[in-house]
Formats: sequence, structure tokens, C-alpha cells
Amino acid sequence: MTNIGIGILGGGYMGKAHAVAMSSVGAIFNTGLRPTLEMVCASSAQSAEGYRRAYGFQRATDNWRELVNDPKIQAVIIATPQQTHRDIALAAFALGKPVFCEKPLGANMDDSLVMTTAAEASGIVNMVGFNYIRTPASQYARQLIASGEIGDITWFRGEHTEDFYADPEAPASWRTSGASNGTMGDLAPHMINAALALIGPVARVMAEIETVHHERPGGSVTNDDHAQMMCRFENGTMGQFYFSRIATGRKMGYAYEITGTKGAIRFDQEDQNALWLYRMDGPEAKRGFTKILTGPAHPDYEPFCQGPGHGTGYQDQIIIEARDFLKAIETGQSIWPTFRDGHEVNCVVDAAMASAQSGAWQDISKLQAQESIK
Repeated sequence: MTNIGIGILGGGYMGKAHAVAMSSVGAIFNTGLRPTLEMVCASSAQSAEGYRRAYGFQRATDNWRELVNDPKIQAVIIATPQQTHRDIALAAFALGKPVFCEKPLGANMDDSLVMTTAAEASGIVNMVGFNYIRTPASQYARQLIASGEIGDITWFRGEHTEDFYADPEAPASWRTSGASNGTMGDLAPHMINAALALIGPVARVMAEIETVHHERPGGSVTNDDHAQMMCRFENGTMGQFYFSRIATGRKMGYAYEITGTKGAIRFDQEDQNALWLYRMDGPEAKRGFTKILTGPAHPDYEPFCQGPGHGTGYQDQIIIEARDFLKAIETGQSIWPTFRDGHEVNCVVDAAMASAQSGAWQDISKLQAQESIK
């Protein structure tokens, strides 16, 4: 076993999750690399010191360059707002340091393309944080689809719906300003990533994006509350999406339905340890969706618990990410989802934005071509 110094930029919600993951991943997965929490960076020296004490870091700073340049930092985790991702990642790659970046990769597809190009040119390990697709249930869904268990895929429906801004009297915050902080920048990337992982690349989209509550206590809302989108995947599959931060009653509505020629799959993150599978075989009277409770027979479940149906949780998804990141560093080979995969998500988001503005279908390859010649 070899120690590796970890620096985390951002100490809030996701910064804490990554700190906890790096502190426990070695014991859970018996990794060859064992992380040491070297330094945490926050927006103020006071906040950084508070995170240092709370999470067990050796040092703290309010200067991201100090963290990236520190010789004891051997790998960088970016858990700051998306408009800061580009400069931090480029600086880390220039020093030959592996980077794990929280989603969305860039504030837009221009940012993410620059980051992806730099990552691939450097040959340095890179990864994007799409944690929900790593549940044992969703990993098993990917296996079922890839094996042909439900036949050729004909239809996909996905949503990421929550209600943290359903109350119009909820005060304005950093989340209600800046295009990349709205629902299309915050929630949509997770389900778009799931669609790319489960079905494949998206060819074109048609979207409507809307702000429902234009004013909140404390200020105006300048980004989107919810959106709907149709798409056609490159393999011909039809798709529908809904994203919302005002979906009353929905707490973690990361959910999808997939229809194939031999069966179907349903999943809902609010019941993340179950997958519903329909097989079109046997007598009609006995057909129906079967609820499969995840257990040690499913991917990445057993390291956390040996009891079927006991379940894994949100933090476990982050620990699985940490295992993958460390394995990538150890082998020198990036593991899905890479910056290239994160860029593909940014492309779909930007295509949806362009479609909403034009009121027409947007071909993603044409959008990418336009961006590449700027």
C-alpha cells in the first residue's frame, strides 16, 4: 500500500462527501493507494480552517493555487462552483496531477472542451463526478441492457426532479443566478449522464426551458426552474426528459424507464436499492414487473454490506467514485466517466439551451462543429 496526498477544493456539501469518501475508501475496498487528507481550500481562511478541523485535513487555505501547487498534493478533487472548474483543472494538469472534477465539468461546452483537450493532451488521469449512476441497481441495469436481457431498446424516459425550490417564498441564493446554476446546470447533467451510459450518445434534442418563480425574497431569479426535452439517440431510440427543482413532493427524483423489445426496466433513486425488471416471457397471466432488491450479487454492493436488501446509501456512491479514481491513478488509465464523457453531457445541455431559444430541434454534432471553429 502507498499513501497519496489528496487536496480538495471546496469544503461544503460535496467537499465533505469527498473527504469522508477518501477517509474510508481504503478500508472498504482495500485499495492499493491509501489517501491522506493533505489540504482543503475554501472561500475564506476561517471556513477552510473549520473544514480542516471537522474533516481531518493536515492544512487549510483560501487560495486554490496554493493547494494545486503544493508538492504534497498528488491528486486534486474539485468540488467548487462550475465557473471555477476550468482554471483549476488546467493548472493541475500543467503540474501532472490527476483531477477529479464534480459535475457539470464546465460552465458550458466551451469550458468543458478546453478542459477535455488539456486532459487528453496531458495524458493525466481525469474523472467527472456523476455519482448516482454508480448505485448497484443502476450498474446492474447497465449490465442487463448490454447483455440484451430486454432486447433492442426502443424508448427511454428520464427525470431528475426535486422540490427544494417548490416554495415561491424560498429565498434567492447563488442557485437562482447564473445560467450554470439553474436546473439545466445543476440537476439535468446527472440524468443526461445516465441516458448516455444506459442508451448511448444523443443525436438531437428539442427542449423547452422555463423560469416559473421570477422573483423570490432577496432578489430576482435569472436562471431556469424546470425543463422538458425530447431527444433521438444515435442508435434510433426515442427519449424524453424532465428536470425540475420545483417538483412539489419530489425529494430525489432521479428516475428512468427503459423499454426494449423483450422487456423493460424501471428505477427510482428514492428507492435506490431496488430495480424493477419486466421480461416478456412465460404465460401472459404470470407476467409483470419484478422488484429486485440489490445485494452482494450486484456490482459494488458486497464491500459495504453482506446482507441482501439491507441497502447502500448516498455516501457509498461517492466512495465507489473514490475507489475508481484511485484505481485510475494506480494504473495510469482513466476510468469512465472521463472529462470526455463530462464534455458530452455539457454538449447536450448546451444543445437543449439552443433548442429552447430557437424553438427547433438542435443537432448536437452541428453545434459541436460550430463551437470547434470559434
